[in-house]
Amino acid sequence: MKTIAIIGAGRLGTSLATALTHQGYIVKALSCRSLKSCRESRCLIGQGDVFTDNLKAASRGRIVFLTPPDDIIPQVAAGLASASDDWSQKFVFHCSGLLSSLTLEPLRKLGAETASLHPMQTFASKSLKPQAFQDIYFGLEGSAPALGMAQEITQALGGKHLILRPEDKPLYHAAGSVASNFLVVLFDVAVRLLGRLTNSEEEAAAMLFPLVQGTLQNVKEFDTSIALTGPIIRGDKITLKKHLEALQAFPGQKEIYLHLAAEALRMAGRAERLSPQELKEMQALLEEK
Repeated sequence: MKTIAIIGAGRLGTSLATALTHQGYIVKALSCRSLKSCRESRCLIGQGDVFTDNLKAASRGRIVFLTPPDDIIPQVAAGLASASDDWSQKFVFHCSGLLSSLTLEPLRKLGAETASLHPMQTFASKSLKPQAFQDIYFGLEGSAPALGMAQEITQALGGKHLILRPEDKPLYHAAGSVASNFLVVLFDVAVRLLGRLTNSEEEAAAMLFPLVQGTLQNVKEFDTSIALTGPIIRGDKITLKKHLEALQAFPGQKEIYLHLAAEALRMAGRAERLSPQELKEMQALLEEK
């Protein structure tokens, strides 16, 4: 029987449990520090007993997911291991993008099959649709039996997977942070710049959002070198110069622009979209020579 216990019934744990119940898995127990929050998650999932005692919750499921904040996963794993000495019939997964399965070593030594199972997606709410994991990639790393179970779970959720080594996790997580977190930062930079010309930053965001959507659709459909448009990939020296002049009054944003423009120029070089002479001339402008 595919029984599950969720330790840390926050946004990810609740969303994961909800999706799995629609694929025949049975959520037997939920645990988190706040009983109120745990009951809220139970209402959304539709099944499972609620606890503030992690060991009691874990004892109910053959598959145990640890989904608290990353910084307390080692503490939770150690606490579970110290409270029970037999984990031989259990699969234990944590869902950190950064930490490896070695964090679960205390439980592995007691017989558990352990792995990290990380969905490469953000979770802004507990009440996501069961289809929220469809077509998402999962980073998987751990023991062979646990990887087998993890692949079965990701397939049930309609996702795909990438097998990682423990030492791969920091780079894997950094890539996800650049794609997700820094995209938000860049959008904020653009909104604040355009906001100086509009009635409000809300209006600036509304103007820019369709552009971002169109760009992401191009990235999805085409190679990044094709999806990249603008003055750098065109070798448009006049526009680049005008951009740099306009950003003189905003030194922080200008520095960001220069770093990203330099990376765009390297992309143009790799894709052979510009001649060596054009690359040299654009580089000189970026270095403000």
